[in-house]
Amino acid sequence: MAKQKLLYSCSACGAKASKWAGQCNDCGAWNTLTESVEVKVSSHPRFAGFAGEAIRAAEVTALDSVECATTSRIKSGLSELDRVLGGGLVPGSVTLIGGDPGIGKSTLLAQSFSHLASEFKTLYVTGEESLQQVSLRVKRLGVSSKNLDCLAETSIERIVAIAQKHKPEFMVIDSIQTVYTDLLNSAPGSVSQVRECAAQLVQFAKRSQIAMFLVGHVTKDGQLAGPRVLEHMVDTVLYFEGDSGSRFRIIRAIKNRFGAVNEIGIFAMTDKGLKEVSNPSAIFLSRHEESVAGSVIMVTREGSRPMLVEVQALVDECHGSNPRRVSLGLEQNRLNMLLAVLHRHSGVAMYNQDVYVNVVGGVRITETGADLAVLLAALSSLRDKALSNNMIVFGEVGLAGEIRPVPNGLERLREAEKHGFKVAIIPKANCPNTDKSVAKSNSKLLKNIKVIGVSRLNEAIEALDNI
Repeated sequence: MAKQKLLYSCSACGAKASKWAGQCNDCGAWNTLTESVEVKVSSHPRFAGFAGEAIRAAEVTALDSVECATTSRIKSGLSELDRVLGGGLVPGSVTLIGGDPGIGKSTLLAQSFSHLASEFKTLYVTGEESLQQVSLRVKRLGVSSKNLDCLAETSIERIVAIAQKHKPEFMVIDSIQTVYTDLLNSAPGSVSQVRECAAQLVQFAKRSQIAMFLVGHVTKDGQLAGPRVLEHMVDTVLYFEGDSGSRFRIIRAIKNRFGAVNEIGIFAMTDKGLKEVSNPSAIFLSRHEESVAGSVIMVTREGSRPMLVEVQALVDECHGSNPRRVSLGLEQNRLNMLLAVLHRHSGVAMYNQDVYVNVVGGVRITETGADLAVLLAALSSLRDKALSNNMIVFGEVGLAGEIRPVPNGLERLREAEKHGFKVAIIPKANCPNTDKSVAKSNSKLLKNIKVIGVSRLNEAIEALDNI
C-alpha cells in the first residue's frame, strides 16, 4: 500500500487544508471541509493504465498534423434523449444524469438500455436497489429484459474488475453516491468518495471505450451532490427538470463535449414509463376558450426548435410596506429591471403592487426574448384587460426602452402560424419585410399571420390597444 497523506478538501472551492476547520480559509464557506487522501506514487488506480500510458508517451505534436476520425454515434432508443446528447451516444463518453428523487432517472436508463441490449453488450450496476427491484421495474415498464445484464455491487474495485471481464459497450452506475473505494476511510456518498470513484470510472471508460452513465443525487438547492469538480470530470451533464406533481419531464444539458448545450428533451411520465413528446408546444399552451387578463403567448427557442409557452402575470394591490416580486421560470432580477423600464419609459408604475409571473408547465426560460411578453402580461393584469388569445409576442427590452431583435425570428413566426395564431407583436428588426430577399422567399409561408414590428416599448403598448 502506498504511503498516503490525510488532507481536508473544501467542497465549494476545492482548496486543501492539513487539518479540519469549521470554515474554509480560502472561500469562507462553513462546514465544507471533508476528508480526502493524497497519494504520492503513480501506482494509484487513477494514474494507472490509460492516464499512465498517456503521460509516458506524451510528446509535442503540431495540431494540424492530427488526424480527426469521425466518431459514429449510437442511438439510445429514445429520440429526445439523443437530441440532448447531440445525436446519440459516443463510445468512451461519460454522462452524468442528475435530478430529484423519483423524477425518472432510473426509468429513463432502464428503457434506453433495454433497447441497447438487443444489439450491444450492456451492464447495469445498481447500488441502491436489489436485482429483484430492477427486474420488477423493467417488467412494469413493459420493455424487454433479454440480454440486459445487471450487477448489484458498490465497491469500485470489484465493479471495475467485473466490467473488465464482462467487457460491456454500455454501462450504468446507479448511483455514484453509493459507490465507495477501499483507498478512503470516509463513508460512501462523501465528497472524497464521490470524487475518487468518479475519477476511476472516467479513466476506465476512456481506456475501454465504454459509453457510461453516472446517476447523481441532488441537494436541497437542486445542485448535484458532491464536489463541483465532478461535473468537470465527465463529458456530459444532464439535469432532469419538472414538478413532481406534473406528468411532464424535461432533460436539459448544461455541459456537452459532443454537442450543443441548449437542447432539451421533453417526456411525459405514464404507467409504462417515459413517453416522448413530439409536439412540445401543445402541452404548454392552455388556449383558454375566452381571453383572460394577464396571459400572453410567447415563442421561445430551445436548441434547434421553437416552442410556444404561456406567460402569466398577476398584479395585485400591495397591503404591506414592501411589494412582492415573484417569478417562476424566469429570473427575478430581470423582472425587477423590466418593471423599472416600464415605469421610466411608459409611465406605468407598479411600486405599490405585488407582481407574480409564472411560465405555465414548469418551463424555465433563460433567454431575453421573454421580456416583452412579461411586460405586456403584467400590463394586462394591471388594467384587468384581456388580450387576444390569437396573439403571440416575443422580443428583448433594453434599459432605454428599445425593443431588440432575438435570434431566429422567422422560425418563431412559422411555429406560431402553424398553431393558428393570427397576430404577432415582435421587434421591428425581426420582421420578414425588413429584408426583401427573406420577405420574397417566405411571403407565402407567413400569409396567415399579421406581423406588427415595434422598435420602442410605447409602440408595443399602442399596438396592443389597437388589436
